[in-house]
Amino acid sequence: MIISQITALQSKRISFLCVRMMILFFVFSICIVLQTLFAVWMLWVKPSSELKKNRQTAVVPFSIIICARNEAKNLLENLPFILSQNHPDFEVIVVNDASDDLTETVLNGFSDKKLKIVHIPVDEERTLPGKKFALSKGIAAAGNERLLLCDADCKPASNEWASLMTADLNLPKEIVAGYGAYAKREGWLNVFIRWETLHTFLQYSTYAQSGVPYMAVGRNLACTKSVLLKAQSEPIWASMPSGDDDLLIQLTGNRKNVGIVSNAAAFTYSEAKATFREWIMQKQRHLSTGKLYKKQIQFLLGLYGLSHGLMWLLWLALWIGGYGYLISSLMLLRCLLVWSLWAIGAESMKENNLILWLPLCDIGWAIYNLFLSPYIFFKTKKQWK
Repeated sequence: MIISQITALQSKRISFLCVRMMILFFVFSICIVLQTLFAVWMLWVKPSSELKKNRQTAVVPFSIIICARNEAKNLLENLPFILSQNHPDFEVIVVNDASDDLTETVLNGFSDKKLKIVHIPVDEERTLPGKKFALSKGIAAAGNERLLLCDADCKPASNEWASLMTADLNLPKEIVAGYGAYAKREGWLNVFIRWETLHTFLQYSTYAQSGVPYMAVGRNLACTKSVLLKAQSEPIWASMPSGDDDLLIQLTGNRKNVGIVSNAAAFTYSEAKATFREWIMQKQRHLSTGKLYKKQIQFLLGLYGLSHGLMWLLWLALWIGGYGYLISSLMLLRCLLVWSLWAIGAESMKENNLILWLPLCDIGWAIYNLFLSPYIFFKTKKQWK
């Protein structure tokens, strides 16, 4: 009987220690999330004015480059908006990368003198993998030093898009990242994709403003030809078929030469993936360059994502174990602070319709961080399309 009492006492002590450890990890996770959000994201409350100081005053020509494979429908719908940009001196280069649909027919149907078409035959020998080969053809055809990159499925938010994105390409700024939004559609997947896109933009744009750039999105990215050629000359550039946007930042970006444009007139809009499987494949491609981020960035992003997921998991475990009331007030305070900050970001990026969904997106992102993200991150995407 004495032995059984001692065993029961030891079990209680172990259980108590486990609960204490869980609570400590829970508090630590909340601190990491709040520290990341308020130390970095508070830049959105007081945005940087550095770009305005370096903005171009003279009219400078630029080239818009679109790499397209089997994009007949998207080009027919979006290319007229790109060609009608309000700027006196620009060209649009569409690289038709061995399409087997009506892409060539659609492109030949445009008579605008600003349009240059580069056709890549199916049997042409490739010196670079995937999209990077098409991009190299577009760079070679570009007649201007300033470049603006977007995808065939992108529709500019206004006819000032191109001017706003390229106006800030003035030394020391060699790269300018914009917001590539997704159109609002019905369904929870669309909500989560749009929120995750907003969250990612707020994260990488404020890192860039604080002097630590690590990524951008090729759906809306301006840069100089010189800096893109510099990135292209690096051996690692040819290591994967996509990821040109992230690699450009990793290979050439620094605390001074990367700028952010968050003007709503400079957004682009694309259609989000309609099925979970398509979205997973897209994320797999987008995250393929994450392995090449600097170790400091990998650590910071990993710590933030892991802390976010563990915070919700530990809160659930403590609640089930009967200790939820002890930490619910702290969790409620955290949620009010985080959701308020996210709401500020959503409002500033014209994503107001996401605000009511923030609690569900918060929990959804925790599930993504704990279960989906590791699988997607370590499963390399080997093709562009």
